[in-house]
Amino acid sequence: MRTASHRPSVRGLLRLGAACAAFLACAPIASVTATAAAVKTDHVEAELVAERTALVPGQPLAVALRMKIEDGWHTYWRNPGDSGLPTTLAWTLPAGFVASEIEWPAPHALPVGPLVNHGYEGEVLQLVTVTPPADLAPGTTATLKARADWLVCKETCIPDGADLTLSLPVAASAAIDAAWGPRIAATRAALPRPLDGWKVDATGEGATIRLALAPPPGARDPGTLHFFALDDARIEPSAPQRLARGDAGVQVLTLPVSSQQSGEFRRLTGVLVASEGFGVAGDTSRAASIDVPLAGAVVAGPKPRLAAAPVLNVDAAPAAASTTFAAAVALAFVGGLILNLMPCVFPILSLKALSLAAPGHGDARSMRIAGVAFAAGVVLAFVALAGLLLALRSAGEQVGWGFQLQSPAMVTALALLFFVLALNLSGVFEFGTLFAGASGRSLANRHADAFLSGVLAVVVASPCTAPFMGAALGYALTAPAAATLAVFVALGLGMAAPFALLSWFPGWRRVLPRPGAWMVRMKQLLAFPLYATVAWLAWVLGAQVDNDAVMRLLVTLVVVAFALWAWRAFRGGASRAFRAVAAAALVGAAVIAWPLLRGDAIASATASRATAVDTAWQPWSPQRVAELTQDGRPVFVDFTAAWCVTCQVNKQLVLNDAGMRDAFARRNVTLVRADWTRRDPAITRALASLGRNGVPVYVLYRPGREPLLLPEVLQKRLVEDALATL
Repeated sequence: MRTASHRPSVRGLLRLGAACAAFLACAPIASVTATAAAVKTDHVEAELVAERTALVPGQPLAVALRMKIEDGWHTYWRNPGDSGLPTTLAWTLPAGFVASEIEWPAPHALPVGPLVNHGYEGEVLQLVTVTPPADLAPGTTATLKARADWLVCKETCIPDGADLTLSLPVAASAAIDAAWGPRIAATRAALPRPLDGWKVDATGEGATIRLALAPPPGARDPGTLHFFALDDARIEPSAPQRLARGDAGVQVLTLPVSSQQSGEFRRLTGVLVASEGFGVAGDTSRAASIDVPLAGAVVAGPKPRLAAAPVLNVDAAPAAASTTFAAAVALAFVGGLILNLMPCVFPILSLKALSLAAPGHGDARSMRIAGVAFAAGVVLAFVALAGLLLALRSAGEQVGWGFQLQSPAMVTALALLFFVLALNLSGVFEFGTLFAGASGRSLANRHADAFLSGVLAVVVASPCTAPFMGAALGYALTAPAAATLAVFVALGLGMAAPFALLSWFPGWRRVLPRPGAWMVRMKQLLAFPLYATVAWLAWVLGAQVDNDAVMRLLVTLVVVAFALWAWRAFRGGASRAFRAVAAAALVGAAVIAWPLLRGDAIASATASRATAVDTAWQPWSPQRVAELTQDGRPVFVDFTAAWCVTCQVNKQLVLNDAGMRDAFARRNVTLVRADWTRRDPAITRALASLGRNGVPVYVLYRPGREPLLLPEVLQKRLVEDALATL
């Protein structure tokens, strides 16, 4: 029996030689195949990958940003939803190369507490088409560079990014990359695309949109549907979308309009995701692009209820999220009572209280009617303010309590009003009976005076936030309109109660001083708080605009003072000339002030000078707070505004105290200030997420733990107690 020989045959040697030759021929090509280095950050692994093994001159190539996201964390789609930031790519390419925008895969809805974000978990490929120039020389290597930035979130959010590179050989032809080609092709096939054969209609129905989809013959039931709007401020991410099925398989999806809806809303554009797919048998597409005209009309929808941050001293400032309607009404009433003691309101209340001590004020019935008239003025002014605020929010404006003082025109108008009232109290001129309590006035005039005094009290109270008000207003402006109005009515009743009770119960007025000549001096004395208010409003205007605007306002005030003095001082034969001069001066004052009232002088200043010169405080941004807390630094955020009197009092008595600054420094707390002097939608959204709708708001962010929300009126002990929790 012959055994097999182990010596190679001639044919075997020839085959081995051919194989070696082939390997050697291929070796130079293998040495310049695609090379890329993955970058690993704390929670994301990122790299650039290509569909083919080489670049072909003039032929587009699919390149993907591959992100492998740690379990439990997520990144964001182009419209991130309630919060977040989309991933961005900034390319640095060789000469002649062109890169397209990112082709976004369909996102997932990612609930985070009461919010809903749009983004990705696990692994995601975000495609970009890179086109090389047609004259690119084969045999060379091209390196593609891109800076990728993303926000990765779990309970906390971390701004992250990486510098990525991908080197590819240039060849006359290229094969599909064995590792990434099929995965990029699958990602491309799953990209949203128009619905073939489906009839799609969108109709605005007030705060909702009716999206109707009629399927073609043979299409499967798409199952559960969810719509993701391409643009922000179109569809409310955290509000439910209701699906109903009509005849002939028509799918009707009711979409909630965003509470921050702004600008023209004429087309509905976005991505519709179906759990069972849209196609006929064999077509597994689950994402469709929607771009259809929007018929009908839409208005901004209600703001979904948001959970507030945990609150320090819960009895003093409960969180809006846990506040019931009854509790919000009660808190509003108590807050209205305390509002009478705020610096911006007390002078007005003092004048009204003194009017009850004036001789000849009237009988008990007349005084009671005056009390009711004052209360009616307060309550109706609060209702009007609530209605205006709701209307602006429905129109897409991001506004909150004190929003009117974010306007330089309103600040200018109020400064003029207070200045004229102060001149009246000083005796420069006389008009009407506003704040007056002397005898000789008709009952109708006195009651009208009481009503107008109530209206004015609300106007001057609008910059102030008293204890208990923050939670009540935070609840009110996320509740239905009826509940919002009820809370504002309760706020007005609380503010009107002290004067109304004094007018209804004569015995309580024994605490007031007896009438006499001193009342004239007191009336003149109370003009000075109004002059001080004018000075403060001028400072606010300077913080909002610039020094030129302040000078324009001051010149206007001087001209108005001269006109009113001349009008009253000269009543004899020469009075006509002086009164003509006075009238001309008033016209001149209007001309001088008109640019401020019209808003032309709104200039570059967007933060108060008080904030700008205080180097201990950093400017606020959500990204900055996230960066600091991620680094393990506690952060104290002061949400403030130059027009907020309570904010300025807290600043001077507590936050600027040297001992308080030392306490922050000992705890290594970073001080951050969010200045809301001028309207800032980002700050408005941040306040809403905390269950608040006005300033002041004070928050201590603690790394790895929930933030603490402090009361509106600060005390050093409260801040020290909060710091002790670090």
